[in-house]
Amino acid sequence: MAVTKQHEDYENRLEALIKEMPDYVVKYVDDKLDIRSPLTLFNYVRDFREFFNWLIAEGIVETDSIKNIPVEALESLSLDDANNYFKFVSRKKYKVSNKDDETKKIDTKTVNRHKSSLRSLFKYLTVESEVSAGKPYFERNVMAKIPIKKVTETLNERAKKITDKIFIEDMDIDFLEYVKNEYAVSLSPAQMRYFKRDKERDFAILSLFLGSGIRVNELTNLRIKDIDFSGKEISVIRKGGKKDTVSITPSSLEDLNNYLKVRKEIYKAGDGENEYLFVKYYKGMPEPLTNRAVEDIVYKYTKSFDKRMSPHKLRHTYATNLAEQTSGDIPLIMNQLGHTQSDISLLYINTSREKQRKAAELLDQRRNKEY
Repeated sequence: MAVTKQHEDYENRLEALIKEMPDYVVKYVDDKLDIRSPLTLFNYVRDFREFFNWLIAEGIVETDSIKNIPVEALESLSLDDANNYFKFVSRKKYKVSNKDDETKKIDTKTVNRHKSSLRSLFKYLTVESEVSAGKPYFERNVMAKIPIKKVTETLNERAKKITDKIFIEDMDIDFLEYVKNEYAVSLSPAQMRYFKRDKERDFAILSLFLGSGIRVNELTNLRIKDIDFSGKEISVIRKGGKKDTVSITPSSLEDLNNYLKVRKEIYKAGDGENEYLFVKYYKGMPEPLTNRAVEDIVYKYTKSFDKRMSPHKLRHTYATNLAEQTSGDIPLIMNQLGHTQSDISLLYINTSREKQRKAAELLDQRRNKEY
């Protein structure tokens, strides 16, 4: 299995986080490391921390430190208290990042993730672990009584949500033209300086998302050797550390090549085949871009053009265009996007069918004009 930069980053973050945890959580993480990714475990332990802090804040456990919460407190936790915790989670609100006066409630999927996290921990403590004479930490599992509310949506409904948040028709082309020719017009002198420095790199990033449909962590882990100009392909590391090869549009390859021509001079970066492709110049040294840095680049340009979008929305845009151009070739879409289930790829078929419906209506308008 290939080890990505993101994998190493979450291993380090997980290692720092478990220092705050009780011994039984440390043991849980150690036993799960071979079957769960560091990202999943980090998110789980972060959920445990929120749960433990709630237990202390509500006076259910009397201690001044999460590390000192005894396992017996979980054994004796009442069903009412468990339900109250998930009510607390589901009623939390957060600010919409680009709207100062707007808040949203946590969605059902996020609440379900909190439930899954704690169900995993309690199952480990009551079934999977052995601490004394072949017995687990305790036997009463209150979290097994907590139902997970299934989120039900049709493919059409999910596809409609995607359509509302991506570039449709030729807007992806218009967006790239805007970044290339119009974005700089409204910049201050200081902003212009950074834009001129990074424009080839940033444009190559935007073009690559829209010309290949790769994920943000797949992009940040690209090395120079992963670009095959003659084969018009790039090698990526998928979820689970699996290596894969995907096609890339010729125009995106050209944009990558334009970036590579200036990469060494601007960022003082080496050109060895194992060097990271996308880098920044920081404190006199080249450093690979993080996922967050790439997300911020995408946010900046998309917000200026139309609406704030994530790299994942650019991936959705590419997938929808691919579905339309290939008349909904599901195996091809699955291979290109690294999907393991066909129902995910079907989302983009439904999205492209919406485009076809609108096109049919426009064609019908021509007929109506003739009568």
